[in-house]
Amino acid sequence: MTSQAADGPGRGLHARLLARLGPAITAGDHPPGTVLLTDELAEQYEVSRTVVREAVRVLESMHLVESRRRVGVTVLPTEQWNVFDPQVITWRLAGADRPRQLRSLTRLRSAVEPVAARLAAELATPEECAELTEHALGLVRTSRGEQLENYLVHDVAFHRVILRASRNEMFARLGDVVAAVLTGRTEHEVMFSDPRQEAVTMHVQVAEAVREGDGAGAERIMRTITEDALAELDVLAPGPTAP
Repeated sequence: MTSQAADGPGRGLHARLLARLGPAITAGDHPPGTVLLTDELAEQYEVSRTVVREAVRVLESMHLVESRRRVGVTVLPTEQWNVFDPQVITWRLAGADRPRQLRSLTRLRSAVEPVAARLAAELATPEECAELTEHALGLVRTSRGEQLENYLVHDVAFHRVILRASRNEMFARLGDVVAAVLTGRTEHEVMFSDPRQEAVTMHVQVAEAVREGDGAGAERIMRTITEDALAELDVLAPGPTAP
Protein backbone atom coordinates (compact mmCIF):
# COMPACT_ATOMS: atom_id res chain seq x y z
CA MET A 1 0.00 0.00 0.00
CA THR A 2 1.32 3.46 -0.78
CA SER A 3 0.33 5.02 2.53
CA GLN A 4 -0.53 3.99 6.06
CA ALA A 5 -2.82 5.55 8.63
CA ALA A 6 -1.40 6.58 11.97
CA ASP A 7 -1.58 4.11 14.82
CA GLY A 8 -4.73 4.38 16.88
CA PRO A 9 -8.15 2.88 17.55
CA GLY A 10 -9.45 3.96 14.13
CA ARG A 11 -6.80 2.11 12.18
CA GLY A 12 -8.80 -1.11 11.93
CA LEU A 13 -11.85 0.81 10.73
CA HIS A 14 -9.71 2.69 8.24
CA ALA A 15 -8.33 -0.55 6.82
CA ARG A 16 -11.79 -2.09 6.58
CA LEU A 17 -13.14 0.98 4.82
CA LEU A 18 -10.27 0.87 2.32
CA ALA A 19 -10.92 -2.83 1.75
CA ARG A 20 -14.48 -1.99 0.67
CA LEU A 21 -14.18 1.42 -0.95
CA GLY A 22 -11.00 0.72 -2.95
CA PRO A 23 -12.38 -2.36 -4.76
CA ALA A 24 -15.69 -0.56 -5.33
CA ILE A 25 -13.85 2.21 -7.18
CA THR A 26 -11.57 -0.06 -9.21
CA ALA A 27 -14.50 -2.33 -10.13
CA GLY A 28 -16.44 0.64 -11.51
CA ASP A 29 -19.16 0.75 -8.86
CA HIS A 30 -18.18 4.42 -8.55
CA PRO A 31 -17.31 5.41 -12.16
CA PRO A 32 -14.81 8.17 -12.95
CA GLY A 33 -16.35 11.57 -12.31
CA THR A 34 -18.51 10.32 -9.44
CA VAL A 35 -18.48 12.70 -6.48
CA LEU A 36 -18.44 11.00 -3.08
CA LEU A 37 -19.36 13.06 -0.05
CA THR A 38 -17.61 12.47 3.26
CA ASP A 39 -20.84 12.52 5.28
CA GLU A 40 -22.53 10.06 2.93
CA LEU A 41 -19.52 7.72 2.99
CA ALA A 42 -19.44 7.87 6.80
CA GLU A 43 -23.12 6.97 6.94
CA GLN A 44 -22.95 4.28 4.27
CA TYR A 45 -19.97 2.48 5.80
CA GLU A 46 -20.87 3.31 9.42
CA VAL A 47 -17.59 4.98 10.31
CA SER A 48 -16.58 8.43 11.48
CA ARG A 49 -15.68 11.25 9.12
CA THR A 50 -12.12 11.06 10.47
CA VAL A 51 -11.87 7.46 9.30
CA VAL A 52 -13.25 8.45 5.90
CA ARG A 53 -10.70 11.25 5.55
CA GLU A 54 -7.84 8.88 6.43
CA ALA A 55 -9.01 6.38 3.82
CA VAL A 56 -9.43 9.11 1.23
CA ARG A 57 -5.85 10.26 1.80
CA VAL A 58 -4.63 6.77 0.92
CA LEU A 59 -6.85 6.64 -2.16
CA GLU A 60 -5.50 10.06 -3.19
CA SER A 61 -1.94 8.75 -2.92
CA MET A 62 -2.96 6.04 -5.40
CA HIS A 63 -4.48 8.71 -7.68
CA LEU A 64 -7.85 6.96 -7.55
CA VAL A 65 -9.63 10.04 -6.21
CA GLU A 66 -9.16 13.77 -5.78
CA SER A 67 -10.51 15.59 -2.74
CA ARG A 68 -11.48 19.25 -3.06
CA ARG A 69 -13.16 21.53 -0.54
CA ARG A 70 -16.76 22.42 -1.34
CA VAL A 71 -16.76 19.73 -4.04
CA GLY A 72 -16.16 16.40 -2.33
CA VAL A 73 -14.17 13.35 -3.31
CA THR A 74 -14.11 12.86 -7.07
CA VAL A 75 -13.22 9.51 -8.64
CA LEU A 76 -10.46 10.13 -11.18
CA PRO A 77 -10.25 8.67 -14.72
CA THR A 78 -8.57 5.27 -14.96
CA GLU A 79 -5.71 6.83 -16.94
CA GLN A 80 -4.64 8.75 -13.84
CA TRP A 81 -4.61 5.79 -11.45
CA ASN A 82 -1.29 4.55 -10.14
CA VAL A 83 -1.69 1.18 -11.83
CA PHE A 84 1.71 0.06 -10.51
CA ASP A 85 0.58 0.32 -6.89
CA PRO A 86 0.44 -3.27 -5.57
CA GLN A 87 -2.79 -2.56 -3.68
CA VAL A 88 -4.46 -1.17 -6.80
CA ILE A 89 -3.32 -4.27 -8.70
CA THR A 90 -4.76 -6.50 -5.98
CA TRP A 91 -8.11 -4.70 -6.05
CA ARG A 92 -8.34 -4.80 -9.84
CA LEU A 93 -7.49 -8.50 -9.95
CA ALA A 94 -10.35 -9.13 -7.53
CA GLY A 95 -12.85 -7.62 -9.97
CA ALA A 96 -14.61 -8.73 -13.13
CA ASP A 97 -11.84 -7.25 -15.29
CA ARG A 98 -9.35 -9.82 -13.99
CA PRO A 99 -8.57 -11.56 -17.33
CA ARG A 100 -7.62 -8.32 -19.05
CA GLN A 101 -5.61 -7.15 -16.05
CA LEU A 102 -3.67 -10.40 -15.92
CA ARG A 103 -2.82 -10.11 -19.60
CA SER A 104 -1.73 -6.50 -19.26
CA LEU A 105 0.50 -7.28 -16.29
CA THR A 106 1.93 -10.44 -17.85
CA ARG A 107 2.84 -8.49 -20.98
CA LEU A 108 4.68 -6.04 -18.73
CA ARG A 109 6.58 -8.96 -17.24
CA SER A 110 7.38 -10.23 -20.74
CA ALA A 111 8.90 -6.88 -21.64
CA VAL A 112 10.99 -6.51 -18.48
CA GLU A 113 11.97 -9.84 -16.91
CA PRO A 114 13.91 -11.35 -19.84
CA VAL A 115 16.12 -8.24 -20.00
CA ALA A 116 16.46 -8.29 -16.22
CA ALA A 117 17.58 -11.94 -16.39
CA ARG A 118 20.27 -11.06 -18.94
CA LEU A 119 21.56 -8.24 -16.73
CA ALA A 120 21.43 -10.49 -13.66
CA ALA A 121 23.64 -13.02 -15.44
CA GLU A 122 26.18 -10.24 -15.95
CA LEU A 123 25.89 -8.49 -12.60
CA ALA A 124 24.52 -10.81 -9.91
CA THR A 125 26.63 -11.34 -6.80
CA PRO A 126 27.52 -14.85 -5.60
CA GLU A 127 25.01 -14.37 -2.79
CA GLU A 128 22.25 -13.56 -5.27
CA CYS A 129 23.17 -16.58 -7.38
CA ALA A 130 22.87 -18.71 -4.27
CA GLU A 131 19.47 -17.17 -3.50
CA LEU A 132 18.24 -17.95 -7.01
CA THR A 133 19.38 -21.55 -6.72
CA GLU A 134 17.77 -21.88 -3.29
CA HIS A 135 14.41 -20.63 -4.52
CA ALA A 136 14.57 -22.61 -7.77
CA LEU A 137 15.05 -25.78 -5.72
CA GLY A 138 12.21 -24.62 -3.46
CA LEU A 139 9.99 -24.42 -6.54
CA VAL A 140 10.91 -28.00 -7.39
CA ARG A 141 10.09 -29.20 -3.87
CA THR A 142 6.70 -27.49 -3.74
CA SER A 143 5.55 -28.10 -7.32
CA ARG A 144 3.77 -31.36 -6.46
CA GLY A 145 0.97 -32.16 -4.05
CA GLU A 146 -1.03 -28.94 -4.48
CA GLN A 147 1.32 -26.78 -2.41
CA LEU A 148 0.56 -23.56 -4.25
CA GLU A 149 0.91 -21.29 -1.22
CA ASN A 150 4.39 -22.62 -0.48
CA TYR A 151 5.23 -22.55 -4.19
CA LEU A 152 4.19 -18.89 -4.32
CA VAL A 153 6.69 -17.94 -1.60
CA HIS A 154 9.60 -19.25 -3.68
CA ASP A 155 8.18 -17.96 -6.96
CA VAL A 156 7.86 -14.39 -5.66
CA ALA A 157 11.32 -14.50 -4.07
CA PHE A 158 12.89 -15.91 -7.26
CA HIS A 159 11.57 -13.13 -9.46
CA ARG A 160 12.42 -10.44 -6.91
CA VAL A 161 16.05 -11.60 -6.95
CA ILE A 162 16.15 -11.49 -10.76
CA LEU A 163 14.85 -7.93 -10.82
CA ARG A 164 17.12 -6.79 -8.00
CA ALA A 165 20.22 -8.47 -9.44
CA SER A 166 19.74 -6.61 -12.72
CA ARG A 167 21.16 -3.53 -10.93
CA ASN A 168 18.50 -1.45 -12.63
CA GLU A 169 16.57 0.49 -10.00
CA MET A 170 13.50 0.75 -12.24
CA PHE A 171 13.36 -3.02 -12.72
CA ALA A 172 13.96 -3.61 -9.02
CA ARG A 173 10.97 -1.42 -8.10
CA LEU A 174 8.76 -3.75 -10.14
CA GLY A 175 9.35 -6.51 -7.60
CA ASP A 176 6.16 -5.57 -5.73
CA VAL A 177 4.21 -5.48 -9.00
CA VAL A 178 5.33 -8.97 -9.99
CA ALA A 179 4.63 -10.21 -6.46
CA ALA A 180 1.08 -8.81 -6.66
CA VAL A 181 0.51 -10.51 -10.02
CA LEU A 182 1.79 -13.89 -8.87
CA THR A 183 -0.16 -13.63 -5.62
CA GLY A 184 -3.34 -12.66 -7.48
CA ARG A 185 -3.02 -15.63 -9.83
CA THR A 186 -2.75 -17.97 -6.86
CA GLU A 187 -5.50 -16.41 -4.74
CA HIS A 188 -7.96 -16.33 -7.63
CA GLU A 189 -7.07 -19.84 -8.80
CA VAL A 190 -5.60 -18.74 -12.12
CA MET A 191 -2.96 -21.45 -11.67
CA PHE A 192 -2.91 -25.17 -12.25
CA SER A 193 -3.22 -27.04 -8.95
CA ASP A 194 0.31 -28.31 -9.62
CA PRO A 195 2.51 -25.99 -11.71
CA ARG A 196 3.67 -27.36 -15.06
CA GLN A 197 6.95 -29.16 -14.62
CA GLU A 198 8.32 -27.52 -17.77
CA ALA A 199 7.93 -24.12 -16.11
CA VAL A 200 9.58 -25.33 -12.91
CA THR A 201 12.50 -26.75 -14.88
CA MET A 202 12.94 -23.47 -16.73
CA HIS A 203 13.26 -21.58 -13.45
CA VAL A 204 16.07 -23.94 -12.50
CA GLN A 205 17.67 -23.32 -15.90
CA VAL A 206 17.47 -19.55 -15.44
CA ALA A 207 19.22 -19.88 -12.07
CA GLU A 208 21.94 -21.97 -13.72
CA ALA A 209 22.35 -19.50 -16.60
CA VAL A 210 22.68 -16.58 -14.18
CA ARG A 211 25.22 -18.45 -12.09
CA GLU A 212 27.25 -19.30 -15.22
CA GLY A 213 27.08 -15.75 -16.58
CA ASP A 214 25.10 -16.85 -19.63
CA GLY A 215 23.13 -13.68 -20.33
CA ALA A 216 21.70 -14.80 -23.67
CA GLY A 217 20.53 -18.09 -22.19
CA ALA A 218 18.98 -16.45 -19.14
CA GLU A 219 17.10 -13.97 -21.33
CA ARG A 220 15.88 -16.65 -23.74
CA ILE A 221 14.59 -18.97 -21.02
CA MET A 222 12.95 -16.17 -19.03
CA ARG A 223 11.20 -14.98 -22.18
CA THR A 224 9.78 -18.47 -22.65
CA ILE A 225 8.60 -18.50 -19.02
CA THR A 226 6.69 -15.24 -19.43
CA GLU A 227 5.29 -16.17 -22.84
CA ASP A 228 4.08 -19.50 -21.47
CA ALA A 229 2.44 -17.67 -18.55
CA LEU A 230 0.57 -15.54 -21.08
CA ALA A 231 -0.53 -18.62 -23.01
CA GLU A 232 -1.79 -20.26 -19.80
CA LEU A 233 -4.22 -17.38 -19.33
CA ASP A 234 -6.09 -18.47 -22.48
CA VAL A 235 -6.91 -21.68 -20.61
CA LEU A 236 -7.28 -20.47 -17.04
CA ALA A 237 -8.63 -16.92 -17.49
CA PRO A 238 -10.20 -16.65 -20.95
CA GLY A 239 -11.44 -13.22 -21.84
CA PRO A 240 -11.03 -10.30 -24.23
CA THR A 241 -7.42 -9.54 -25.05
CA ALA A 242 -7.87 -6.08 -26.54
CA PRO A 243 -6.53 -3.17 -24.44
